[in-house]
Amino acid sequence: MITAAQKAMQRVLERCGVPCASPSSAKNLNRCCFCLAVDPAEVRANLNRLLDAHGGAGQLNESHANLFSALPVFVPESMIKRMAEAVRALTAVATTEPYQCVALGRAPDIARYDPGSPGGVLGFDFHLTATGPKLIEINTNPGGLLLNAMLAQAQQPCVPELGVAFDGAAAERRTSEILIEEWSAQIAVDGDAIVAIVDEAPEEQFLHAEFVLFQRLLEAQGYRAVICDPATLHYAEGALWFGTQRVGFVYNRLTDFSLAGAQLAPLREAYVAGAVALSPHPRAHAIWADKRNLCQLSDRDFLANSGLSRVEQDVLAEAVPLTVTVTADNRDALWRERRGWFFKPAAGFGSRASYRGDKLTHKAWAAIAEQAFVAQALVPPSERHTGMDGRPLKVDVRCYAYRGEALLFAARLYQGQTTNFRTPDGGFAPVLTLLAPYQPALMPVSGWAD
Repeated sequence: MITAAQKAMQRVLERCGVPCASPSSAKNLNRCCFCLAVDPAEVRANLNRLLDAHGGAGQLNESHANLFSALPVFVPESMIKRMAEAVRALTAVATTEPYQCVALGRAPDIARYDPGSPGGVLGFDFHLTATGPKLIEINTNPGGLLLNAMLAQAQQPCVPELGVAFDGAAAERRTSEILIEEWSAQIAVDGDAIVAIVDEAPEEQFLHAEFVLFQRLLEAQGYRAVICDPATLHYAEGALWFGTQRVGFVYNRLTDFSLAGAQLAPLREAYVAGAVALSPHPRAHAIWADKRNLCQLSDRDFLANSGLSRVEQDVLAEAVPLTVTVTADNRDALWRERRGWFFKPAAGFGSRASYRGDKLTHKAWAAIAEQAFVAQALVPPSERHTGMDGRPLKVDVRCYAYRGEALLFAARLYQGQTTNFRTPDGGFAPVLTLLAPYQPALMPVSGWAD
């Protein structure tokens, strides 16, 4: 029997004027429907106008030609719900004593300092498969949140049956609240202090424009905010300073997750002294983003002894692919079976030094022995076609979430082993569903119907 959702998909494809043999699933929409959801050039132009109004910093140029994709990614509502369900279960296990004991036990000393807040918005990256969404990794400073909130607000679905998975304007408002929640959970919010958005050489960062959007968001709430390199900060008289301005809160976009670098000494000292709020912080990275944690999250025996409910255990068993630490004992077996694994550095970010097993060279394999690596069961990403005769692009779906609450879903389209912003027609892409926007009250759910 054809469901109402399948009939809606049939109507979508008929309106697209595309012949499709079996137009009964989101997979087929991603293969056959080429309605444009946004005009990337116009989105970039609108963003540049906002940046210009804010002082002209962070203008997007030719290097950002593939930042946004014009095509949406169709994701079944059941997949959206199941990803949100997985995020809640992951949040539950991250608070348990057995999990934190393992995660913090291998972390640097600074991660054992608890400043009092969760550590900001997280990015949960999924690949979508025939058996449901599979968690690929978790990030503690996930780029693109405000850019994707803007993209969501620019969407123009080509047919009324399609809906935006999340409200971009609501996600933006919630993000501004979360920043202040992080600040107030660590120290008293002081309106006389400034917020510092910190990264190394921030104006040279690919997502510098998003830093400006965060600055604009904070200033709209009445806070003074600056974007700066950590080298411009100093610690004196029990406070962190940017010039003559006292810093109350640091929104951290650094990739030195343990604040180990010499130039981070003032920030590190102020943070440990409780003189400044920092988010995300080293403890959050140790609990969430160290990829060795995926070994515990995919270990059914560990989960069973962690205090999770049986339902939460089942959710994680379905969502988290098997992950193991690469050791001297299993290296030979992993090399023989490498085509079935994806290898990642434990403390890596942005897919750097990550290798799909079938692309792994002897040289890279030798280098892996010199640092902490994990092997994750290979989960091929789903695909989004960009034309009837074009080469399909790979799809990652990111759920931005805080305290287990999903804020926004966005996709990234790319070619190659890992996500990037160099693929024509690729980049951040809106996520569309065939039903109403996601509402937490609709869960729990069962099944993977699409």
